[in-house]
Formats: sequence, structure tokens, C-alpha cells
Amino acid sequence: MNDKKLQPGTPIDLFMILISKKMRYVFLFVLLFMWINSSYKKAAKKAVISSLFSLIINRLIKSVYFKPRPFMKRRIGILIPSKTDSSFPSKHTLLVFSISTSVFLYERFIGSIMWGLSMLTGFSRIWLGHHYPIDIIGSAFIGSFVSILTDKTFRFLKSKDLA
Repeated sequence: MNDKKLQPGTPIDLFMILISKKMRYVFLFVLLFMWINSSYKKAAKKAVISSLFSLIINRLIKSVYFKPRPFMKRRIGILIPSKTDSSFPSKHTLLVFSISTSVFLYERFIGSIMWGLSMLTGFSRIWLGHHYPIDIIGSAFIGSFVSILTDKTFRFLKSKDLA
């Protein structure tokens, strides 16, 4: 199926593998720090909730829609093993954008850095041959939208004294 399967060679390949595999730990560390720090706990709570909703949306979309991953449809090499489920949406991208947008809505500086890391994560998924650019763009939109909707819902409930 693939001509040059699983052969990382260049430093950029290795960097993209590192980003794709390990960036989730950076996001978990930031969430843990925010959860422990009482002034950021509300933002961390919203980020976790929006991530859970994003995962549900991911499952729903993948249960009704299948789009072959780039390495399944074309003769391109992949740098690390991948599932053969639907290319859209990208779970990695959904989650990092969901978290970074939630953080951005609360703390612009940290959120901006996390948004940059989210874009790098999405790009790494394309570089590895696991997703198409439109998968990443759509997943970033969904993850961000879910976070904004979660934030708006919390604000609405708070204004009605329900939260």
C-alpha cells in the first residue's frame, strides 16, 4: 500500500512525530496546573467539559461518515503507525483546539500560545500523512466552536443563577 512506510529520516520528520505524539502531555500539564491554581480552575473545568463534548462529537461523526486517510487512498508514506478509521475529524486536533480555545477565552496570553501549539499539532498530523488539510481545518473549527458554546452556556447559566 505504501512505498516508504514508517521511515522517518529528516529532523523535521522527527520533530513532527514528537509534536504529534507528545503535545497532548503539554496540554494535560497546563490543564493540571490550571486545575490546581484556584484562579484558573473555572477555565480548566470549561476546557475539560468542552473536550468531553468534542470527543462525543468525534464519535458521532465517525459513526456516520467515513473518509479514507491520505495513506489509504494515495501511495504516500506515513512516518508513524495510524488507525484506519475515518480521516475526519482529527481527534488530536479537536482536543487541542477545544482546550486552547477554552483557555484563550479566559487567559489570552496562555491561550494564544496554546493556539499556536494547536496549529502545530494539526500541521503535524498532515505532515505524518494521517489527515488532509481540510480535516484539520474542520476539526479546529469544531473544537473551537464547542469551547465557545460551552463558555456561552456557562455564562448563560451563571446569569440565571443555575450554575
